[in-house]
Amino acid sequence: MFVSFFPRPKLFFLSAAGWSLALILFWFFGGAELGALVGLPPDAPGTPPIIGIAVLWSKPFLWFYIYYALGVALFFGFWRWFSPHPWQEWSIVVSSIIFFLIYFNVQISVAVNNWYGPFMDYVQGLMGGTTNSTPGEFYRGSASFAWLALVGMNVSVINAFIVSHWIFRWRTAMNDYFMNYWGRLRHIEGASQRIQEDTMRFSQIMEDLGTSFVQSIMTLIAFLPVLIGLQKHITELPIIGAEPQPLVIAALGWCLFGTLAIMIAGVKLPGLQFRNQRVEAAYRKELVYGEDHDDRAQPVTTTQLFENVRRNYFRLYGHYVYFNIVRYTYLQADNIFSFIILGPSLVAHKITYGALSQISNAFGRVTNSLQFLLNSWSTIVELQSVHKRLRAFEATLEGAPLPDVDRHYLDRKAAGVAEKDQPAI
Repeated sequence: MFVSFFPRPKLFFLSAAGWSLALILFWFFGGAELGALVGLPPDAPGTPPIIGIAVLWSKPFLWFYIYYALGVALFFGFWRWFSPHPWQEWSIVVSSIIFFLIYFNVQISVAVNNWYGPFMDYVQGLMGGTTNSTPGEFYRGSASFAWLALVGMNVSVINAFIVSHWIFRWRTAMNDYFMNYWGRLRHIEGASQRIQEDTMRFSQIMEDLGTSFVQSIMTLIAFLPVLIGLQKHITELPIIGAEPQPLVIAALGWCLFGTLAIMIAGVKLPGLQFRNQRVEAAYRKELVYGEDHDDRAQPVTTTQLFENVRRNYFRLYGHYVYFNIVRYTYLQADNIFSFIILGPSLVAHKITYGALSQISNAFGRVTNSLQFLLNSWSTIVELQSVHKRLRAFEATLEGAPLPDVDRHYLDRKAAGVAEKDQPAI
C-alpha cells in the first residue's frame, strides 16, 4: 500500500514528521523574525490584526509562503538524492501543495474569526441604537467577509480537484505494484477483489480521512493561539471557578472525555466489520463460481452463506446502537457546551456580542479539530477493515526485493514499455 507510492515508507514518514516539527518549532522560536532580512518582518507586538482579505498578502504571510517553499524544497531534494522513487513528485511535491492549500484555508477561517469581533460589535451598536452608520458602511463591512468567503471557496474547489488526482495516482501505484506480482497473487482467495475494489476503497477513504486529519491538525495549530488571546474576556468556568487558561482547559477536557467515550463504545466495531467482509467475500465467491459451473451456487449453499451474512450484519447493527447513543448524545451536548462555559461571563456582562461570536467560533474550531477521532470513527473502522485485508494480501510478497523490482517496473511503465515486455517474476 505504501511502498508503491512513498520511498522507504517507515523512514519517510518519520523524517517527514520530524522535519515538519523542526520547521514549526524553528518558525515560532526565531524563524518568523528572519523575514526582516528580506524586508518581510513580523508584525510588532500589540499590532491589531488586519481585517479582511489584505491579510493574505501581508508581509508576515508572504514570508511564511517563502519559508514553507524552502522547507519543502530541502525535503524533496534530500529524498530525491537519498532514495529516488518514480512517484516522489506526487508523494512529496503534490502532497506539500495539498497541505499548503489546507493551511491557507485555515488561515482564511482565522481571518473570518478576526472579522467577527469588530463587525458584530458594530451590529450590536446598530441594534442598540448606540452606533450611527450608513448603508454603505454596513455593506463594505459585509463585503470584507464576502471576499474571504469567495477566496476560501475557490481554494477548496482547487484543493479537492488536486486531492482527487493525488489519490488516484496512489491507487495507480498500488495497482501497478500488485499487478507486477499477479503470478504470485492470483491464487489467493479474493485476489481480484483486493486489487480492484480494496485499493479503490482504500484510496477513497484516505482521500476523506487524510484531508480531514491534516485540516484538524492545522486548525488546532492556527486557532489555539487565537483561543488563548480571547481568554482575556473569560475569568472563570462553571463549577471549577477561576483558571489561568479557562478556554484551553475546557476544550481539552471536553474533547478528551468525548474521544475516550467513543473509543470505549466502539472498541469492538473494527473486528466485527472485518468479519463481515469475510462472510461477504465467501458469499460473492460462491456466486462467481456459479456463473461458470452449474453445480455451484445451489440454493442450499447460497442460503447458508447469506444466513452468515445476515447474522453478522445484525450483530454489527446491535453494537452500533450503543455506539450511536454515546456519539449522538455527546454531539448534541457539544452544540451548547461553549455557551455553558461562557455563562458566568455573560451573566456578569463581561462579553460583547463581537467577543462572544469570536470565542464561540474559535472554541468550536478547536474542539472540532480535537474531536477528529469522534467524528471519523466509523470511517476509521472501515479503513481498518480494508487495511487488514490488503495487509494480509501483501504478506505473501514479504521477503522479496519489492522496492527495487517495483521501481524498475514503474520506470519502464513510465517510459511506455508494453506489459508483454515486462520481465517475468
